[in-house]
Amino acid sequence: MTLQGTLPKAAPRLSLQPHFRKLKLDSPFQPRLDALNLQEAWYDWAGYKAPSALWDEELEYFAIRSQAAVFDISPMVKYRIEGPDAEAFLDRLTLRDVTKLKPGRVHYTAWCDDDGFVLDDGTLFRLSQTRFRLCCQERHLPWLLDSALGYHVEIEEETEAIAGLALQGPTSWSVLNVAGFVGSERLKPFDIATFSHENGEVTISRTGFTGDLGYELFVDAEQALSLWDRLFEAGKLFGIRAIGYHALNTARIEAGLIVANADFVTAEHAIRQDRVRMPDEIGLGFMVDPNKPNYFNGRRAIEAARKMGGPAHVLVGLEIEGNVPAEHAIVYHNKKREVGLVSAAIWSPLAKRNIAIASLQRAYGEEGSADLWVEIYAMRELQYVKLMKRAKIVPRPFIKLDRRTATPPRTF
Repeated sequence: MTLQGTLPKAAPRLSLQPHFRKLKLDSPFQPRLDALNLQEAWYDWAGYKAPSALWDEELEYFAIRSQAAVFDISPMVKYRIEGPDAEAFLDRLTLRDVTKLKPGRVHYTAWCDDDGFVLDDGTLFRLSQTRFRLCCQERHLPWLLDSALGYHVEIEEETEAIAGLALQGPTSWSVLNVAGFVGSERLKPFDIATFSHENGEVTISRTGFTGDLGYELFVDAEQALSLWDRLFEAGKLFGIRAIGYHALNTARIEAGLIVANADFVTAEHAIRQDRVRMPDEIGLGFMVDPNKPNYFNGRRAIEAARKMGGPAHVLVGLEIEGNVPAEHAIVYHNKKREVGLVSAAIWSPLAKRNIAIASLQRAYGEEGSADLWVEIYAMRELQYVKLMKRAKIVPRPFIKLDRRTATPPRTF
């Protein structure tokens, strides 16, 4: 017997994307990055699709040290803080004395909660007497707005509106020069200036995250691609190359620079109370000016901790025997007592040393401390082998390049 009728319609299928195709925000430079990314190696930077490596991680690093390297910093969180009370507000908010920051200058700073624990670090650009740009790793808009009560300021996140490029390396100024940014040779480290670009302007600061000669360029997102093309056209004779984060990370470790939630846990992200850090514990104690006339967040707690004997931990540079990087290795004293943890480690291509940044208990964190060891697990013929390697505390940065501060920069 044959049953007559129509088959029931299949239930509509949900259009679900695999986890590895989840949508991320596109950078204003995304069309150029997509065209150059031969590895399809992306990572999530603050919700943006950002390149880990574009073509070759090792050669990208050497572009920083021997040519001109371009890294997209558009995902960096950016806030416009403007108004007659902007200086007073930021002086109350951050560790450093903002009254000493003149228009046309940048400084590296950090800010804390009321208990003196670091919420984030970043750069503060003074664009005019009453207008600032704060760049950082984490998003803080609700906290900034709450902190602004009683101050006559406007605070706006401009991360998506402002595109940014880091141009780093020995030929970076030569690229700017040929691109027509006349006067950029006069920029000293941490100077800012504006230059015309198409129908608008580009802000250029002599800053960077590589310990090398370098600049950071900020432009309205609508003009991002034309700025990219202007730089790459000018950089043809100077070996200009786009790079990803892995190469930048190698350079920043050589420069002894730290990254939030990598080398220290920010106060808002810490799950355990013993994971948070005060400025003195992560090498930012120099920012705390005891003679700063105005109160700032966490001041009383930081000063009280100093009176109680100083920080419980210190962030140090290590030189480790051998050539196996010791990333996330445990640090021991006398091979027995656990005294710290490595947060970042590489074999330095420039210094030709096995180097690391580590957080140690203060008693073991003095330069010259003896009998420090790191526990490294290295892959040997499909099997992990435990290596105990000697370590010694050394100054940061691990490299110092004269060209980073030379003004005017050398031409090529």
